[in-house]
Amino acid sequence: MKILVTVKRVVDYNVKIRVKADGTGVELANVKMSMNPFDEIAVEEALRLKEAGKAEEVVVVSIGPAKAEETLRTALAMGADRAVLVETDDAVEPLAVAKLLKGVIEAEAPGLVITGKQAIDDDSNQTGQMLAALLGWGQATFASKVELGADKATVTREVDGGLQTIDVKLPAIITTDLRLNEPRYASLPNIMKAKKKPLDKKTPADLGVDTTARLKVLKTEEPGGRKAGVKVKSVAELVDKLKNEAGVL
Repeated sequence: MKILVTVKRVVDYNVKIRVKADGTGVELANVKMSMNPFDEIAVEEALRLKEAGKAEEVVVVSIGPAKAEETLRTALAMGADRAVLVETDDAVEPLAVAKLLKGVIEAEAPGLVITGKQAIDDDSNQTGQMLAALLGWGQATFASKVELGADKATVTREVDGGLQTIDVKLPAIITTDLRLNEPRYASLPNIMKAKKKPLDKKTPADLGVDTTARLKVLKTEEPGGRKAGVKVKSVAELVDKLKNEAGVL
């Protein structure tokens, strides 16, 4: 089986986000970028499945500017076999991403696709679901445990009420949650080997996809500062404030 994993280049999670002075978006100049944390988990899970003998090849795919090659090389250093970069400088929205991935998947014909449940830059949590719909495949989102069988995957999902375990017929789309695994660090020898692993480049035009934005950002602003807390003398006063001031009860 071939497993295809999607990865995205995002602002590193340790970086404090700054909004541009004109409010047109987030400041990206001279900011550290890295692989989306949920995608790191997806890569790790694919590698573990391969090491368990459930897959023969792991292919990683990214959509973004030329610098996204660095993110793909990180995934290759972790242990992925090949990479595909759909190169574009456009700000690609989730639906366009799903359409581009559909084209790559049709060419690669994987038995399983693993994605992060969401990217930490836009928090859309849409691409995996849209991709499953476009392909007509089953989906298992928010996975915290994955077991592969001959023709199905048994996935434990994190839901509001606890955990839900489902079977999904392969090929399928799985999106990863935080508790699925802890990604490995790439060793120096593997980082050097990753430089020689194959990385194919495509464009949206090659896949016949129009990446023109359907949405327009009107304004971006930082959240307001948090107000100081208030001490209460009794539970009754707390309940009263929650009910009449906070509107919680």
